[in-house]
Amino acid sequence: MDKKKATTNLHHVKTALCLLPPLLLAVFFLLQFRTLSLWAPIVRCATSQPAAIDDLVERLRGTVTFLPLRDAGERPGAWFISALKNDSSEPEGEAKNLVLPSAASNGRVLCVSAPPRVDATYALAWRDALPRGAALRPGLAFVSESSYDYRNLWHGLAALAPFVSWHERSGSCGTRTPPARWALFQRGAARSGMSGWLTTLAQAATGAEMVVEPFATPEPVCFEKAVVFRRNMEGLSKERLRAAYDFMRCKARAHCGVVDVVPNSGGDSSAALRVTLLFRTGARAFKDEAAVTRVFEKECSRVAGCAVTAAHADNLTFCDQVRLLSATDVLISSHGAQMTNLLFMEPNSSIMEFYPKGWRERAGGGQFVYRWMASKAGMHHEGSWWDPDGEPCPGSDDVLSCYKDRQIGLDAAYFAQWAAKVFTVAKDRKAFVAALGTMAEEGQRQAAACSCS
Repeated sequence: MDKKKATTNLHHVKTALCLLPPLLLAVFFLLQFRTLSLWAPIVRCATSQPAAIDDLVERLRGTVTFLPLRDAGERPGAWFISALKNDSSEPEGEAKNLVLPSAASNGRVLCVSAPPRVDATYALAWRDALPRGAALRPGLAFVSESSYDYRNLWHGLAALAPFVSWHERSGSCGTRTPPARWALFQRGAARSGMSGWLTTLAQAATGAEMVVEPFATPEPVCFEKAVVFRRNMEGLSKERLRAAYDFMRCKARAHCGVVDVVPNSGGDSSAALRVTLLFRTGARAFKDEAAVTRVFEKECSRVAGCAVTAAHADNLTFCDQVRLLSATDVLISSHGAQMTNLLFMEPNSSIMEFYPKGWRERAGGGQFVYRWMASKAGMHHEGSWWDPDGEPCPGSDDVLSCYKDRQIGLDAAYFAQWAAKVFTVAKDRKAFVAALGTMAEEGQRQAAACSCS
């Protein structure tokens, strides 16, 4: 009986062992099935996520609103990109500017649509949700708004100086980011560029080719990063403007290969007085250039070591002008854009300025821009002469009528007396500065403004 029971138990064990593998396999598949069931909602969510993201991007694109670039409801200087009110003077002492993207724009970039013969508009957009058809311009863009002509040397320099100051302060040696492109606007309309003189100066100062955004198509253009100056030099401190002038002077001289600004002409060259007559053609030219030249040459001959150079600005290349004005202690010129070249003169140099009849009474404060520029560049504006002679303009007292473009006469006695005083003081001042050794120090200070040495 016991033997029969033992045989039965052994059979049950064998049967159980045979059934164990299929049972374990069934449990394995059951666990796999339950695991997949638990993850199924997540898998379905992951599968649908790209569609949700695309939908969100489209919704963000739909929120981009283009506004008139020139907002008639705002005052000039504020209506350009008027959605952002609080431009700041950052870094300290810089002209008021906007840096985009930033916290002020909630991280959005600047987009502009400015096709020809159509009122320009702008919008702020997230980089990942740009307006449909928009092109994203990589790199840093300099964006400027001006009420004046970028091709005029003085007005163009007023627009250029804030960018140069910002660029010079934007990083230590070797880390400054040059602009990849420029976007220029005048009274809300896109402009194709600056004059050749200003373009060369901008390229010398930034170390990069000036590429101006043409806005040639109806599609918007967006800027990866933009620095916007919409008030020209407003907020720019005197110290920062002086540093910008020094930087541009040094960079322009390096670009043109001007190494020694003091000529080695025998004797005490550091005390020699170099006088430049910079003439212009047409409007505000001297009626008798030869007679004017003779007056100043005669007075120069009375001062030991004095020499006069006469030149026409329109016959000189950019680098010709840099070389000439770098070797000038006294600049004599009629009021006009060519006087912007005083930028290349050494600090403590002198300027004598001349005007046609009618300017003193009718031209307003704008006629003193070169007096202000000389002062801010550390130079001496030695006064002005307004021609008292000439017929009044028929039917108009506006300086922009026939007064603006008149030519300038000659008062030989006054010119001689004025020149004798200016030449003597300028030579004494130059000798005094050289004796103190501050000329070399000033040269080192200027060189440090644009050099790593």
